[in-house]
Formats: sequence, structure tokens, C-alpha cells
Amino acid sequence: MPPRKSTETKTLDTTGAKIGEPVPKAIIDTNTASVGVPRQAASDLHEDLSALRKQIDALQRVATAARSAKGNADEAMRQTQAAVKRHPVSTLVAVAAVCGAFALILAGRRAEPPRRYLYRSALDELRDLYDSVRDRL
Repeated sequence: MPPRKSTETKTLDTTGAKIGEPVPKAIIDTNTASVGVPRQAASDLHEDLSALRKQIDALQRVATAARSAKGNADEAMRQTQAAVKRHPVSTLVAVAAVCGAFALILAGRRAEPPRRYLYRSALDELRDLYDSVRDRL
């Protein structure tokens, strides 16, 4: 696809980029047959620094929340270990009850025929009824 021709004229900066400035891609101006870099808007370092500080503050809040969540998880793990050490029989009974409940749920699902078979048998009964009525007529 051929490039679109621009109706506005841009002045190109043919001098090199200054230290610390972003280096933009060069532009080929077919109207004047020149190659250069379009003039860049002046950037404000104070705005850039304040934006970076805001991002750092947000990352520090995330890190603080992560440390807090890790501390809470560690505390819950310690409490669980202490409860298991104090009440080993009760813990074993509770784990067995949960495993038994899951086993019953899975066994109940496997024993129940899928609904599509129930609907299919009802549909077969209706077809048989229709056939018997049609035979009578």
C-alpha cells in the first residue's frame, strides 16, 4: 500500500538528538527530498519525575499489601499446625469426613444417569404411543 501524502509541511531537525532525549524515528519527506527528525515537544523533567514517584508509591503499596497477606498466611499455617498437634484425632476425623463427603458426591454423580438418557426414554415412549395410535386409525 503506497504511503499517504501529507498536505502539511513539517520542518525537520537535521541535527542529532541531545543527551537524555528520546530518539524518534527518522522521517523521509518526499516533498522536499530530505531526511530528518521532526522537532520534538519539550518535555518537562518535573512532570516525568512526579509520574515516576507516583508509580513507585503505588508499587510500594502493592508490596506492603503482599507482605501483609504473606504474614496472615503464615499465621494461619502456624495456627493450623498447632491445632493439629493439640487435637490429632479430631483432625483425622474431620479430614476423613470431608473426604467421605467428596466420595459420596462423586459416587452419586456417577450412579445417576445423564439427563439426556432420561429425555430419550420419554421421547421413545411418546413415539411408541404415537405409533400405536396411528396403527389403530
